[in-house]
Amino acid sequence: MALTKGLVIVYTGKGKGKTTAALGMALRAVGYNHKICMIQFIKGSWHYGEMTSSKRLEPEFELTAIGKGFVGILDDKSPIEDHKKMAEEALKVAKEKITSKIYNLVILDEINYALNLGLINLQDILDVIAARPDDVNIVLTGNHARDEIIEKADLVTEMREIKHPFKSGIKAKKGIDF
Repeated sequence: MALTKGLVIVYTGKGKGKTTAALGMALRAVGYNHKICMIQFIKGSWHYGEMTSSKRLEPEFELTAIGKGFVGILDDKSPIEDHKKMAEEALKVAKEKITSKIYNLVILDEINYALNLGLINLQDILDVIAARPDDVNIVLTGNHARDEIIEKADLVTEMREIKHPFKSGIKAKKGIDF
């Protein structure tokens, strides 16, 4: 790994593109033979494009989906305790990956949303950020980023929805939304 100072990056907000921005960063990093790990805290039970496309970026890119799927929407029938257990496991894996000295970039996808839903607690996330080696970059995605996380970040981008096709009755599209 390069001996440069790593960054803490947050993609948050109500607009689309937080995970996509993190994936774009991963694609760029693969171009430099960096090692990337993406841990997904919420997504897990549905199939979405990055589950398949990420395999094409191996061995540099590793995707680990640990969540039980989107919490409390559509077809979710899992008790909240099951979601909490999976989110806690994802946080444990995140800390292991971040401190392993293997990865240049670790993406914690939907971690802010998991926190907002009460699946994990703020102090545990702050502890993971504090435990990262100086040369590891981490990205935290998801709506509702807490001020304490924003304070620790070097870069924060807020996605703001201006217009969304769903409001016009257009359903999510393969390859665009999932």
